[in-house]
Amino acid sequence: MDNANSGAIFAFLIPFLLFGIGIAVFSIICMWKIYRKAGFEGWECIIPIYSTLILLRIIGKPWWWLLMFFIPFANIIFGIMAIDLLSKSFGKGTGFTLGLVFLSFIFLAIMAFDRTIVYQGPAGDPNAPRPQDINSIGKSLV
Repeated sequence: MDNANSGAIFAFLIPFLLFGIGIAVFSIICMWKIYRKAGFEGWECIIPIYSTLILLRIIGKPWWWLLMFFIPFANIIFGIMAIDLLSKSFGKGTGFTLGLVFLSFIFLAIMAFDRTIVYQGPAGDPNAPRPQDINSIGKSLV
């Protein structure tokens, strides 16, 4: 393969690369706003494993769910359950969950930028303890 062919292939792939980077940046902005709505710092969404732990706190699930995301096929089931609990945490139902699963780019933006969508507690239970109130394992919340 000569330089002309590799240059043509690279020129063909640049728009796809730029589009992918644009979607990634927009998704980070959306998650930043969602974390802020839930009462956490926005920067916590960009640190790989820590962001998942914070997401588990937002939806009210224990830390060991993180381990389930490393098991093949179980991670798909637990991921969909986490997305469902995220939509319930913001007062949305099953239809919004399906939107998050299949059109996440659009529905994350709706969740992030719609001012009428507010965090209602883990899994949508306003009486549940807020995730930021849970400081350590074994402490009483009352």
